[in-house]
Amino acid sequence: MAKQVVLVVDDEPQMVKTLRMSLSVAGYSVLTAGTAGDVFGALRREPIDAIILDLGLPDRDGKEVIAEVRQFSEVPIVVLSARHMEGEKILALDAGANDYINKPFGMGELLARLRVALRLRRDREVPLTYRSAGLAVDFSARRVIARGREVHLTPKEFDLLRILAEHAGQIVTRNALLAALWGLGERDIQGLRVLVGQLRQKIEAMPGAPEFILTEPGIGYRLRPETEETVEIEDGA
Repeated sequence: MAKQVVLVVDDEPQMVKTLRMSLSVAGYSVLTAGTAGDVFGALRREPIDAIILDLGLPDRDGKEVIAEVRQFSEVPIVVLSARHMEGEKILALDAGANDYINKPFGMGELLARLRVALRLRRDREVPLTYRSAGLAVDFSARRVIARGREVHLTPKEFDLLRILAEHAGQIVTRNALLAALWGLGERDIQGLRVLVGQLRQKIEAMPGAPEFILTEPGIGYRLRPETEETVEIEDGA
């Protein structure tokens, strides 16, 4: 069985070293990030099972990072912070953190809370497919069937479709898509429009009047919700 991947986000080298060693001994594969920008880079490159996050990052407040991540991912986030004020804890949890542990902490307690967060995520795992009339997506196989034929997408096009499909029926903001696809701080709205246009050309019958990827003017995009009338993804199709 593959090891679960934990991303440790902290700018204190000794803390990172301690967490890496303890998590590795506990059977996890460990990645590290020292800035908010590194977090989004890691999420783009690797399948992350959980994040252990310090709020005091050098380039951005950790609560903002939590809120950005929650725009496109349900990855469990356990906050590990020296900020003991109740208000900070409430704000972090309201932003989307799963748990909050004060520094200094016991490693046994951290590992136990991490296990709980991972178990809760498994209980409400994101569906492996999206199916709607005229469109079907298999996330694990990275296959897309549109209007009865298999469509070949670039990695970036598929990532865009995956994010929208995981939030089908909901608006995903432009900033959230930019952060997920290109990294924190990216503001190339035109580049995002071009990518959306390319994807529409491949999956829409009429790209100029899309039925799947809908634009929410000034806000972002929304993928049509799944419907009962679906397209099946057949083996070998």
